[in-house]
Order: sequence, then C-alpha cells, then structure tokens
Amino acid sequence: MAKSMRKVRVGAVVRTNQDKTAIVEMVWKQRHRIYRKQMRRVARFYIHDPENQCRLGDTVRIEETRPISKNKHWRLLEILERKQVADVRPIDLETDVGQEITQPRIVAAEARAEAAAEEETPVEEELGVEEAEPEPEDEEQEEEE
Repeated sequence: MAKSMRKVRVGAVVRTNQDKTAIVEMVWKQRHRIYRKQMRRVARFYIHDPENQCRLGDTVRIEETRPISKNKHWRLLEILERKQVADVRPIDLETDVGQEITQPRIVAAEARAEAAAEEETPVEEELGVEEAEPEPEDEEQEEEE
C-alpha cells in the first residue's frame, strides 16, 4: 500500500496487557438518521508497539500497515500525550482506622449486638421478671413423679 494512502488515526490506549501490543480506542459521535439522537461510536484497534512504550490512558497517533498478526493491522507512530498517574500508597492495615475501613460490616454487626445486649438487661429488671425453674421437657416425666 502506498504511504500516501495509509489511514492515520488518533485515539486513547485502553489496554496494554499483551507484549508488543496495545489496544487503542477511537470514539466519535454520530447522529441517528431517523431519530436524530447523538450516538456514541467506538472503534478499537490492535496496534503494534515494539518497545512497549504505551501506557494506559495515553493519547497516541497510529497508522495503518500490513497485517502483523490476526488482529494487528496498525502500528504506533507517536505518543501525543502521556496521562499523569497519581502516586498511590498502600494503606496501613494494622491501624484501627484501617480495620474500620476494611471490615465495616463486621464492626457494625458487633455494635448492633452490643446495643441489643444492653437494651435487654434493663427491660427485664424493670418488669421484675425473675428466673423461673426450668420446665420438664416431656409430659411423661411429670406423670411419673
């Protein structure tokens, strides 16, 4: 194919899991011919990235080329813009705050159980309920005595 006829596209890198391959997504909007509503169209291209330069979120320029593999028909021309990634630090899980964040359901369940236990004891004292003798389990045992 003549170099002048090759297609050139600009898109964002959405996946870089494979070696020497990245997936670039190009998004554009198109109006529906009957309903006149804007539709979002997406094209995904498998691109050849021999040096694994692409990172997730980068804006890149790609060019059509000969088939490199079953799905790869595009190659990386240049990286137009790098996405800035924030530095993320792991949370210190041994602190008390970390346990509340990681296990909120357990903490909430324990708090409910404690509150329920505190509510039951004063109510029984107010009503004057005394502990009754245990009732025999079978009626036959009562008749024998």
